[in-house]
Amino acid sequence: MKRKIVYINKSLCNGCGQCIPKCVEGALQVIDGKARIVKDIYCDGLGACLGHCPQGAITIVEREAEAFSQEEVHKYINKHASSVAHKLSVLPETLQKRVQWPVKIDLVSPNAAFFENANILFIADCAPVVLKNFHTLAEGKAVIIGCPKFNDAKSYASKLSEILKLNSVASITVFYMEVPCCTGLKWAVNKALEDCGKKVLTCEVEVKIGGETIEHKW
Repeated sequence: MKRKIVYINKSLCNGCGQCIPKCVEGALQVIDGKARIVKDIYCDGLGACLGHCPQGAITIVEREAEAFSQEEVHKYINKHASSVAHKLSVLPETLQKRVQWPVKIDLVSPNAAFFENANILFIADCAPVVLKNFHTLAEGKAVIIGCPKFNDAKSYASKLSEILKLNSVASITVFYMEVPCCTGLKWAVNKALEDCGKKVLTCEVEVKIGGETIEHKW
């Protein structure tokens, strides 16, 4: 089929890797010193990586390509999470400090290296929109985002429990919006702690629509 897809100009690409963390689907890799699309079905063609190339090597073109598959993306990320983490680890130090990928709870691997001895920030996916200091709050933490309104809180609890069982987690801070549906994040953490049988320092922070926060220690 003919569709829109990312195109990387090899003559302009210098292999810096700044585009890689911006690709949610993990479709990009640096191979032989150049960024490349791993497989057409992993690229949605939306171009989230587009504005993060200092060389201007990335554009969107329309060409014959396999249809994008979210299902295949999930399989790929889950299978290669440790490989992706390694690729991020060899980025320049300035990028390493702000890169942890993936961040969606459905996509993170429970045995990812960034969870060991981590301070986990479990946050509603809409909260960063109203939190002006989100990047400061997230600095130095393993970030997980989710939305219990559109996803199953039970699956969140199961994933969190697995993370806690496989890693020595230092703390968990839950940021949830003041809307009722968002309390599912708190429930998921409580259920995970109950299921894994571990005691972990926890804190919950309610985020108001205007961006104000109310902190509650557990």
